[in-house]
Amino acid sequence: MKYLILIVFTLASFSAFAQEISPLGKETDVAQKYSVSLPVIILPQLAMDSWNDRMHTQHIEFHIKRNVDDKNIIGLKLATWRLFQPMGIVWWDGLLDKLDTKSEFYPGYVRHTGIGMSYQRMLWKGLFTSVEVLPQYKTYLDLDNNKIANGFKLYNSFHLGYHISLGKKKRFFIEPQVHSQFWVFDTNTPDEFKALDDKWRNYFLFEPNIYVGINF
Repeated sequence: MKYLILIVFTLASFSAFAQEISPLGKETDVAQKYSVSLPVIILPQLAMDSWNDRMHTQHIEFHIKRNVDDKNIIGLKLATWRLFQPMGIVWWDGLLDKLDTKSEFYPGYVRHTGIGMSYQRMLWKGLFTSVEVLPQYKTYLDLDNNKIANGFKLYNSFHLGYHISLGKKKRFFIEPQVHSQFWVFDTNTPDEFKALDDKWRNYFLFEPNIYVGINF
């Protein structure tokens, strides 16, 4: 119940924020421009033949955004993914070795699902920064996908990227970017999972990505 209340609060905050930064009496000037985008990293995830693979993260993520004006963009982020090892492991920690030995694998999985909000600020031409806040409901599963426990995590990310419009009408776009993320309020983690999480950091720096999207 408390997670439902938090999601409702997030949506209400998003609505209030949109009203706050919208220029009063300028609604028609904004032309109600919206966009939908997703990170290209999830496209291989949609291959159903490997969906239940041990190391498949089952990552699905969508962004729905509204151009408030030519500088400010607000949005909703909908995401779900499944982790088989701690999120704080990065490639310079010897990730490939960890995959070979499986020494850092969870005794199951943890599913993160959330609805959050984002703010994007255009800086110069296509250059932008953005921040995303994503409350997440966690479901811990054993190797047979039986539920062990539920928890909560607040996942945050900061982005620096460049918006590139495509086509004559500029309806399509790509956004190469780099982002860093950290997470807090990681609650109700089962002991076997927590022992692995505590060995690693609660942030991940400088992850490259490319988003693709369409304006409408």
